[in-house]
Amino acid sequence: MANPFSDFFDSFLKKQGDTVLGIDIGSSSIKVVQLRRKNGRALLETYGELALGPYAGKSIGEATNLAPEKIIEALGDLLKEKEVNITTHVCGMAVPFSASLMSVIELPAVPIKQLASMVPIEARKYIPVPISEVALDWSLIPKDNNPEDGDNEEKPKTDANGNPIPPKIEVLIVALHNDTISRYKDIVAKNSLDATFFEIEIFSTMRSILDQDTNPIMIVDIGATTTKLFIVERGILRSSHMINRGSQSITNSLSKSLGLSVDDAEIIKREKGMLGVANGIGIKDIITITLDYIFTEANHIVLAYQKKYNKNIKKIVLVGGGSALKGIVDVAKKNFQTEVVGGDPFSKVIAPAFLEKVLKETGPEFAVAVGVALRRLQELE
Repeated sequence: MANPFSDFFDSFLKKQGDTVLGIDIGSSSIKVVQLRRKNGRALLETYGELALGPYAGKSIGEATNLAPEKIIEALGDLLKEKEVNITTHVCGMAVPFSASLMSVIELPAVPIKQLASMVPIEARKYIPVPISEVALDWSLIPKDNNPEDGDNEEKPKTDANGNPIPPKIEVLIVALHNDTISRYKDIVAKNSLDATFFEIEIFSTMRSILDQDTNPIMIVDIGATTTKLFIVERGILRSSHMINRGSQSITNSLSKSLGLSVDDAEIIKREKGMLGVANGIGIKDIITITLDYIFTEANHIVLAYQKKYNKNIKKIVLVGGGSALKGIVDVAKKNFQTEVVGGDPFSKVIAPAFLEKVLKETGPEFAVAVGVALRRLQELE
């Protein structure tokens, strides 16, 4: 999708040193967002998207598993697209959640220095390759001294014999395979980009759509082939899960049920959403089958979290390409007993008023790219 407003943005372009690019390489498309710093704020200069399906001989919207050289080619094509009008090579890049490993583990409550030596040893139980083959990071999840229910002070625990059990702490471990990092570095180098970091997509999304909310929030990221579920509390990632259903599942269901080609089914899905009619048949029920499955699985995660921590999820935020489906928020509201909203990453940047509607509609798709660009912009301060 080329940016139809490039002429407007031309008037804003300044020196490259103040301008940055956020890059999100997904399974079905590449998305870019270019921001510039202005009076301490982030100004939207341009944005764009390029479908990857055609690079694999597939339809637009279909997921791919492209070879690195094809991804390099596709990104290069998007960077050179005149209608998008990218003017900088200063960037950050997101890494798919599927290429990472995240887990929340429990460890004894010991000093940080001792914890630092324990984490790599304990992480071996969760990482299916040698620790030497990954870049490992971790962060301590602070104790919550103000649960919603019950006593504020945690009572000492004992085993079956009445002996005290040492207190535990939770630690988030994050690992990226060295081969993954090398692959992304090659993509950057072959396109003459200046990238200072490779960030797992969920952290980019959190930066672009979350405010200073201390309550537990679930982010539902509906991609082409998978849906990622993340629970965030006080700005900290507490839980992550993946469902093997996504927006492509909806397209395939429409294609089979309505006797349409995948291309035609994709067009109907994007243009009409839950409100569409094809061949005299309302498509809402067809789409709802997939959505109900995704939201039912998400509800299981919500209930498990509530049971474990005795806390309620206060909000569901929908992001990803699949969340741009017309009418999806209303369907989600019927499945969850809490507030449901579409992610609005462009609310974090300055943009022309006449773009408000289109940015609101397309925003959830660009949550990762906006978040990456915001981080890169912060590095210039």
